[in-house]
Amino acid sequence: MRSALSRLIRSTTSLSPSPHRSCGLTFGKAFSSDATPRESSGRVDEPFKVEEAEPVKVPPPSPDKLLVLGGSGFVGSHVCKEALDKGFLVSSLNRSGKPSISESWADRVTWNQGNLLEPASLKDAMDGVSAVVSCVGGFGSNSAMYKINGTANINAIRAAAEKGIKRFVYVSAADFGLVNYLLQGYYEGKRAAEAELLSKFTYGGVILRPGFIYGTRQVGRVKIPLGLVGSPMQMVLQNAKPLTRLPLVGPMLTPPVSVTSVAKVAVRAATDPVFPPSIVDVYGIMRYSDQKCRT
Repeated sequence: MRSALSRLIRSTTSLSPSPHRSCGLTFGKAFSSDATPRESSGRVDEPFKVEEAEPVKVPPPSPDKLLVLGGSGFVGSHVCKEALDKGFLVSSLNRSGKPSISESWADRVTWNQGNLLEPASLKDAMDGVSAVVSCVGGFGSNSAMYKINGTANINAIRAAAEKGIKRFVYVSAADFGLVNYLLQGYYEGKRAAEAELLSKFTYGGVILRPGFIYGTRQVGRVKIPLGLVGSPMQMVLQNAKPLTRLPLVGPMLTPPVSVTSVAKVAVRAATDPVFPPSIVDVYGIMRYSDQKCRT
């Protein structure tokens, strides 16, 4: 009896589906690795094929164009030559246009006709200009010296500011103590131009204050070798800076500086974007002229 009952229970159990087994089969169908998922439209069967782009021809940046005021003078001519040697475009402004200079560098300068005392004549000469270097200066009566050194440069500074030119370098002059009183119009004009430059070109104005500038100077057909005097004086006085603080006579011991050094620093100040806006004395000119320009 007991054995018959045991056989009946085993038979009934084998015919009933196991809930665990059924659940396992259900999940098995849902997550079986044999199931084929729907393919996404973004599926990539092969790696991307990247085609090489055609090289774009970008023209090299055009060189800066400098306008040198007083470009036919002693300092100005050296500034023109220095800028040309550095690969810059150079233009200048004269009352008569192109001067009678037989040297080859003059043919590479664009000479404009105009008068710094007539502001309207300056605007066309400043078209396309990235920087201005003014070497304008002169001597005469006090009123004449103020016009040449002051008014003419002030007009140029204002015209450049109106044109949106970013940098302006002005070659001024060092103080010489008692000499300042003898050349009152000269120094008053220089300082008035400096004040205007500092006002209009707060972030791009540079003032150079050399003392006696030596070098070979062309006067007509005669070349005057000012270096025969200036170079030995520079060697003697460049290390005597404390003496320049002496009352009255001290400023007269300011060392001379070569025209090539002034030209080099003027061009660098006009074209080097990291050159700080400042007033550079003769010692600074000598120091900067020995440094390499950062471009």
